Amino acid sequence: MLSNLELIREFVDKTIHNTDILLSNSALTAQTVYKTNQLTAKSQGVISTSQLNSTFSEFLVQANSSHWESINQVLVEYSYLLKGEIDNRGFYRYKYCQVPKGYQMHCTKSVLLWRAWWRYRKNVLKGGIPLDLLIQNRDAWYPIRDLIISDGLLYIKTLGSEIAVHSEDLIIWLNKIGVNCHQDTGEFA
Repeated sequence: MLSNLELIREFVDKTIHNTDILLSNSALTAQTVYKTNQLTAKSQGVISTSQLNSTFSEFLVQANSSHWESINQVLVEYSYLLKGEIDNRGFYRYKYCQVPKGYQMHCTKSVLLWRAWWRYRKNVLKGGIPLDLLIQNRDAWYPIRDLIISDGLLYIKTLGSEIAVHSEDLIIWLNKIGVNCHQDTGEFA
């Protein structure tokens, strides 16, 4: 029997390849209904959907699902990023995004970027433009120059701007593949 994570991977992979699906385990069911692949949690109903027959599939994921973190992890592995805010039905929208060569993508709470930065920050003092950590802003990737925490907000300074986020906000960031970063904790080894 497939684990939940394996079933989610199959759901995403089949959807990206515009293939019908019918899989189930004790907690989740992935199936095709009217040219839409959907993932259903037996205890929560539909938790993710995606229309078939598009060049790059777009995924909708229920924001309050107990499986959200696993779905998010798999979508990030396939280079799908969270875009925008929760819609009026309670779903996040994920779209495909090209990741620069040599980088690994993360979609985490901002506090995990802070943890990664804390161990990385000594490299910034060497001068030049730091390229080990990048953050997405306005559909482009920017090197992170500094991170500051103040009044419950994380201020992320890039070459062109400053972004303020709460510690629980989700953000999309990259680390160079040569810079070892544990994906589940966001900490450098």
